[in-house]
Amino acid sequence: MSTTATTGRVTLRLLAAPTDAGQGGTVSAGRILEWIDKAGFACAAGWSGSYCVTAYVGNIDFSRPIQVGDLVEVSAQLVLTGRSSMTIAVDVASGSPRGGRVEHAFQCRMVFVAVDDAGAATTVPPWDPPGSVLRAAQVDAQRRVALREKVMALVAAQDWTGETAAHAETLRFLAAPTDVNWGGKVHGGIVMRWLDETGYTCASGWSRAHVVSRFSGGVSFVRPIRIGDLIEIQSRLVLTGRSSMHVALRVLSGSPRSGELALATQCTSVYVALGPDGRPCEVPAWGPTTAVDIAARDRALEFKALRADPAFRHGPG
Repeated sequence: MSTTATTGRVTLRLLAAPTDAGQGGTVSAGRILEWIDKAGFACAAGWSGSYCVTAYVGNIDFSRPIQVGDLVEVSAQLVLTGRSSMTIAVDVASGSPRGGRVEHAFQCRMVFVAVDDAGAATTVPPWDPPGSVLRAAQVDAQRRVALREKVMALVAAQDWTGETAAHAETLRFLAAPTDVNWGGKVHGGIVMRWLDETGYTCASGWSRAHVVSRFSGGVSFVRPIRIGDLIEIQSRLVLTGRSSMHVALRVLSGSPRSGELALATQCTSVYVALGPDGRPCEVPAWGPTTAVDIAARDRALEFKALRADPAFRHGPG
């Protein structure tokens, strides 16, 4: 009998419900991020036999919308192991449940770390991929380690304390018991949904239009979030194109009693404004004036150039 512990693979199948829809009627990017995280976790936990935490989510290119009522298939495949880490390639496909056929929508890579009961990193069985396809995926994942570090460095370099004149939005709330994962912390997919919703607020506020998520990259999980924590999610516009907006995002969390918050998660996302006809529309141009904003724009341009590199675009980031 084949299991995740032998194949390094797991597939989740579900129907997209009306409650999964975003502002535009299609399934929200935040909900898709939750599904991706659940599939990745199931794969990592099944392979390692341990509880696992999300450490990083690679570059997610939301190239095709998923419709409410679609049959959705989220497949997670182990492609690389380290001492305690596992790189998981996640593929999302969707289609009408009437025919039962699904078509590729997008994919990404995730990194999970196996931990013991005390929360310390623990070793995982090494992955020896069977077949040429999985061996090639392993080599590609190894090659992308340096790329991932470059993306993480660009995201982490955002200055959140210096003088800025950029459009920004901040959301604050308490982490609820319904946000809990199997280890008693806030589910990584929930955190990514919060990030997407905050980024939407920032981008739609600037453009005064409905926006859709186009890309999310460099999602780095720095520390876990506990149920009952005070959550503050900060977003800031860092670059505009004709119809696109790059938004820097970070999640802070901590005790509501002390009010002291620490960095938990950070990323950069891209949103596209849509007109009444559903097509991309122009957004107001934004030009940085402070040193902090100029540096943020330059990093966003570097990130944009990195995304255009063939090495970056060949497969998930």
